[in-house]
Amino acid sequence: MDATTAEPGKKVRADGQISGLAGEFFVAAELLKRGLQTSVTFGNAKSIDLLAHCPQTERVFIVQVKTVRSRNWFLLNRQRIKPDHVYVFVILNRPGAQVQYFILRGTELLENDLLFAKGFADPKMPGVAPTSLARFQDNWAVFDPAKPDAPDQQI
Repeated sequence: MDATTAEPGKKVRADGQISGLAGEFFVAAELLKRGLQTSVTFGNAKSIDLLAHCPQTERVFIVQVKTVRSRNWFLLNRQRIKPDHVYVFVILNRPGAQVQYFILRGTELLENDLLFAKGFADPKMPGVAPTSLARFQDNWAVFDPAKPDAPDQQI
């Protein structure tokens, strides 16, 4: 039995690798649309999903993408968060429905205990709930070249 078929009454589980790659491509497309030169690493760079370069400012953004197919918990271990990375949480939703993006810096994930501490403290599945990300929805300003507090990264 392959991934496209299931026993009667059983739900087919989505392939996490395909979901993750879809999320990376959606984010890459949005960044390209905003004028950032963007590359997908295809897993060749550990803990880096995308590299985005702003040609006007020469800023480089290291991007990690976390993707789920429907509104669900994003698995993320607090100890693995890099303060200088940008995190984009993606909810793909069903085909035909709008993709949702939640964008914030690693420093915001690490320093905002009121929003994230409870999720990171979960011993079985540390992560982030979509409800705690609401204020970061479509926060593409993180990549704004004119924004002075945008992370300046060297590779």
